[in-house]
Amino acid sequence: MLAVHRMSPWRHRLPGAALIALVLALFDPQAARAEPGVPVPPNGLLTDRGRGDVSEADRDFVVKVRLAGLWEIPAGKMAREKSDDDRIRSIGQDIASQHVTLDKLVRDAAKKLDVALPDEPNADQQGWLDEMREAEGADFDQVYIDRLRAAHGKIFPAIATIRAGTRNDTVRKLAQRTNQFVMTHMTLLESSGIVDFTGLPTAPPPAAAAPNGSLRQVANAEPPLSVGGAPVLTVVVVALASVAVTAFTVRHVMQDPRRRYRRQRSRSY
Repeated sequence: MLAVHRMSPWRHRLPGAALIALVLALFDPQAARAEPGVPVPPNGLLTDRGRGDVSEADRDFVVKVRLAGLWEIPAGKMAREKSDDDRIRSIGQDIASQHVTLDKLVRDAAKKLDVALPDEPNADQQGWLDEMREAEGADFDQVYIDRLRAAHGKIFPAIATIRAGTRNDTVRKLAQRTNQFVMTHMTLLESSGIVDFTGLPTAPPPAAAAPNGSLRQVANAEPPLSVGGAPVLTVVVVALASVAVTAFTVRHVMQDPRRRYRRQRSRSY
């Protein structure tokens, strides 16, 4: 009797690369959706124990993350209810639901760091929400997209500053996670095709690079030594010039023929 070797249809049909993709999708859906060749930050390598000094900038950052959710969640709900554009409604739904997740992360971080969080949007954010409530149709879409895109653009550099310089591991991890949310939201908003990029603030011009060193090294360099208020280099130059003039004068006088004649006459007596 012949033995029949049965292979799983999945194993038969999936090549190695596809099998790996399936495993990634099962265990890490985010990694499966990642753009090939573009790394996803490994947040699991960061500690989150609340260790390290917490600066005033750190505390302000935690509060700002909380404030972002307090107005972007209701703004997303309005987008779902008021917009006539399916794409805008989808964007509003995604951003609002993601902010719910981010809000939990920031509240957990604030509890570890003993940071008091607000419960209402600030005055500017309340004004943006009022503006959206009054707008209808395409006007609402434009207000919603432009307001959120501008807000994300403002907090984006602040996140980078905190992520690069904070001493606290919980703030560091929150900044990295927040950065991923903000980048995603900026991309979603821009996918609407109606972002007014000309209305966004332009980046400041780059500072001139210092030769053979960084701007920070030049800014932190100690002032040159001085003598009586004058820089040492100036004093040295003046002194060398004086010596040169004196030497030239003495040499000129010693070579004067009349002086040599007087010296010869004095020797004859």
